[in-house]
Amino acid sequence: MNFKKRLAFSNAAIIVIPVVVTFVASFLLIFILDRFINVDISYERFKRFSQVQYELFKTDGSILSNAPDKLLEKEFQEYLAARLENIDADIIVLKNHRRVFETKQMSLIDIEKILEKSASIPLSNMVNIDGNRYIVRVININFTDVEKGNIILLAYAGSDWFTVDKFLLMVVIIFIISFLLTNVVLILGFSRSILKPLGKLQEASGKISGGNLDFEVIEDGDDEIRDLCTSFEKMRLKLVESNYRQKKYDDSRKMLLSNISHDLKTPITSIKGYVEGILDGVANTPVKVEKYLKTVYSKSNHVDNMIDDLLLYSKLDLNQVPFNFEKTDVVRYFEDCINEIETELERVNIEIELHNQLVHSFYVMIDRDRLRRVVINILDNSKKYMDKNRGKIDIFLRETNSSIIIEIRDNGTGIAPKDLPHIFDRFYRADSSRTSLKGSGLGLAISKQIIEGHGGEIWAISQKNECTSVMISIRKLEKLI
Repeated sequence: MNFKKRLAFSNAAIIVIPVVVTFVASFLLIFILDRFINVDISYERFKRFSQVQYELFKTDGSILSNAPDKLLEKEFQEYLAARLENIDADIIVLKNHRRVFETKQMSLIDIEKILEKSASIPLSNMVNIDGNRYIVRVININFTDVEKGNIILLAYAGSDWFTVDKFLLMVVIIFIISFLLTNVVLILGFSRSILKPLGKLQEASGKISGGNLDFEVIEDGDDEIRDLCTSFEKMRLKLVESNYRQKKYDDSRKMLLSNISHDLKTPITSIKGYVEGILDGVANTPVKVEKYLKTVYSKSNHVDNMIDDLLLYSKLDLNQVPFNFEKTDVVRYFEDCINEIETELERVNIEIELHNQLVHSFYVMIDRDRLRRVVINILDNSKKYMDKNRGKIDIFLRETNSSIIIEIRDNGTGIAPKDLPHIFDRFYRADSSRTSLKGSGLGLAISKQIIEGHGGEIWAISQKNECTSVMISIRKLEKLI
């Protein structure tokens, strides 16, 4: 429920609930009084009570509209007596505290009681006399002879202890109490639906500011509060993810430094050993010196290539390498790549062949130099791990509805299933015994970043001791005409 609906419901409930409670309570009260206590507060009695009040009021007005001395005339007295008899009412006329006309015998003490109560409580019109209750109206008049007088109108209201006026008073009290209780309950409920979730959010913000993210923000309260809780939970999850990525980055940086140190130390130690051999005179002939120097040069190139790969990887990782995308015919592009590397592969008894399985030739948007670096890296790996006397590398070009699939398959040693998910990690080598192989250990990691920079994907499938296929997916553009 949102705030608007809750407010509308609360405003309606403030009126509806007290009215319903008052109605039900009044009904129950009438039922109990009638069934168990035999007190008549029925509609008929209420109607008669109202009628008596109204008739007394009319009689009051009729008397005041005439001269007070008219009350001393027998004909007018008979008229009043007949009129009041219809509602079972009586009249007593006093002139200077002397009764000059009455339709009901009443002691002076009771008359004084009526006058005294009328003077002390002007708004009260009920008087209890001898255990009976009367509806009373007292009219103060002045006769023409300047004597003061009083007119007492009274009607029998019954002897019940619980009268209609008390019932009405109780109904009003029930309404007021239910109104107040409804307000208190609704205010407490409304406050709880807001303050409790806000308290939880305050507690959550305190934990977040203290660096504690190991908790969950529970959605609670109205729609707006729940949306706020959802936003807090998303923020917490983002912070958890950010912390995880930061930790992963720190661990990766430590591993990177460790691997760099290890991979650079081997060729540098070798260079240092050959230089010491020359300085110590171990290379005591021009032929040995030349051999040592060529080895030093080769190792230096290896270190230089490792540093170049490391710089390229770092730039790719930081998205600092610009890509020069060009619209390229993918078939012709791979034909050129094969022509470039074919001779070098033949020297090590490796045959390479292109298999075009595309229905049509397609254009792709690629950075030609960067993608060539990917192809060379994959072919270098195939060449390094080839264990057959006659090696074979096949490049297949296939297509899906939206992509060109490039498969580079070799018949080399293959990769163990446990190592396959990690071959695109930096410095990862499936076999620790191969650390003597030349390379930076970053080739496939760089290839992955370049392909992802093209908006594509790269993955591998392999069968141990049989073959390995590296798969590349790049979005295609349009058919060539």
